[in-house]
Amino acid sequence: MKIGVLFSTTGPYGAMGRDARDGTHFAFEELAHTSDLSIEPVFFDPHADLAAYLEGARQLLRAGCRHIIGTITSAARKEVIPLVEKHDALLWYMCPYEGFEANENVIYVGGCPNQHLIPLFEHLIPKYGKRPYLVGANYVWGWEMNRLARELVTNAGGDVLGERYLPLEETAVERIIADIEQRRPTFILNNLIGPSSYAFLEGIKALADRDPGFRAQNCPVVSCDLMECELDDIAPGAAIGQLCAASYFDSIATPDNTAFKARVAAHYGSSRRVSGVFASAYTAARLCADTIVAAGSDDPVATKAELHSKSWPTLFGSLVVDRETNHAALPFHLGRINADNAFDIVASRPPLAADPYLTRRNAPASPKLRVVS
Repeated sequence: MKIGVLFSTTGPYGAMGRDARDGTHFAFEELAHTSDLSIEPVFFDPHADLAAYLEGARQLLRAGCRHIIGTITSAARKEVIPLVEKHDALLWYMCPYEGFEANENVIYVGGCPNQHLIPLFEHLIPKYGKRPYLVGANYVWGWEMNRLARELVTNAGGDVLGERYLPLEETAVERIIADIEQRRPTFILNNLIGPSSYAFLEGIKALADRDPGFRAQNCPVVSCDLMECELDDIAPGAAIGQLCAASYFDSIATPDNTAFKARVAAHYGSSRRVSGVFASAYTAARLCADTIVAAGSDDPVATKAELHSKSWPTLFGSLVVDRETNHAALPFHLGRINADNAFDIVASRPPLAADPYLTRRNAPASPKLRVVS
């Protein structure tokens, strides 16, 4: 059974792509020892070239792959969806994204805004105030996340003090840092990607060194897309104390996660930290393979029917995928970066049903946020 794997391992988000590739392959290697299903992963690396994603998807589909696990950015996902639709295949997408999408040919294992950004702001605004500064990558992720952030702040009676964008891989952050220093927000939403994000965090650390008002405990930088696999690429100490929202952190203290990390350590070495993107790619690969086994076929219609028919044990807990939107219900965790380049979980919520179009605003209140520290 051929399953396509489509991740870029180089470029501005290469660290996430490498971890996603490894998470997928680790799932397939485990299945080779525990399942009768023989999987041949077919890997294509587009090297962060948007046009190459389309060619990669085309090659994978022509090779007989009816399922593709992959893409990191929303731009890449949107690039390949029309081709996946044309071939009646399934794309298993496993990164947090900006929402406002639900496609019959995509299974969304990554979170949408009501699973990351909204509970994040429900925590931040009462604690730090409602005068944020917004920064983002100059493409759909940055635009849409900041648009939603503006709406959340406005609805709370607050003011967005500034909003700036950088091209992918741009690291000249000095003007943005100077603007932040002048406007003095209560917190900063960081929707930058890769090297831009790392340079920005380093710039904020330099600002905080000369002005204590910008230390993490006073004016935190918060993200929804910063992963454990990226922390070593940031200057030592530059990100300590900053916050990130995610559905998974390596530090989650559950028996299932402890056992999983032990298996990862046995395979990759004891120093390997499990990132959210590794865990999500692993989960997407396992769900893909397990539903193929349950269906007795890799027919996408049959595998989707199996996927929607029950809950599945995963690293995220018992996982349910909504049959109307193809989105997974996911937990919310808020992590604070520590001196060991890992996340300490400071608040959590149990799995939240996905609401990609934010149409359920009059629904019952979401589960209460459990604050750890």
